[in-house]
Amino acid sequence: MKKLLINGIGGQMGQALTKAISDTDHGFEIVCGVDPYCKTELPFPVFASANDVDLPVDVVIDFSVPKATEDILVFCRANKIPAVICTTALSDALIAAISDASKEIPIFRSGNMSLGVNLMRVLVRQARQTLGDAFDIEIVETHHNRKKDAPSGTALMLAEAIREADGTNHPYVFGRSEKDRRREPGEIGFHSIRGGTIVGQHEVRFLGQDEEISIRHEAYSKQVFASGALKAAQYLLTKKNGLFTMEDLVSEMLN
Repeated sequence: MKKLLINGIGGQMGQALTKAISDTDHGFEIVCGVDPYCKTELPFPVFASANDVDLPVDVVIDFSVPKATEDILVFCRANKIPAVICTTALSDALIAAISDASKEIPIFRSGNMSLGVNLMRVLVRQARQTLGDAFDIEIVETHHNRKKDAPSGTALMLAEAIREADGTNHPYVFGRSEKDRRREPGEIGFHSIRGGTIVGQHEVRFLGQDEEISIRHEAYSKQVFASGALKAAQYLLTKKNGLFTMEDLVSEMLN
């Protein structure tokens, strides 16, 4: 059994990971968690900081907040431990630090650990390549009322796929209530809805002359993200270093 540390063990995804490992044999044993705010009693130690961890660890899965991701990255780099980073809303500086650390350790980073969402990313890119700039693009995402960041990391990931499709730096527009002007060609609009207990809905709408194409994904439970994170951890254990994404994992699964 490989020894797993979960950063953000007290959060919703930390709890989902704990359940996924207890329900199914993924080949992992949770040896500890890191979370200064965890109030749940767990059958393994929970440390307030990565600096306090004094147990052997084979791989880390990080579902936390950017400051905690920064701390766990330092820990992983110092101890040569692979890391699956699932935290969103990372700063440019932290993204650069992750890239730099990946020269020494294997790191898997994705804004969404669902295989379905990552297939959606491929489809969105193909749609943009096929439709060109004749279609306006709007992204609508809906999450539970406890989610802090908006737009979601997944919405930004989908928008980046659109930018990649034709190599242009389309401007992002976040909501339209403050804009007293018409929509500009090439804009990618974002709209965030927060309410209830919705796990996650993402829709990319391609709006053309007299027609619309919509690509949509909905997650019904957080277990899809937990399962994807565990697959990513298994994948990383075969690597010496480098920066990997869900597309790399999906591509390897298909080959």
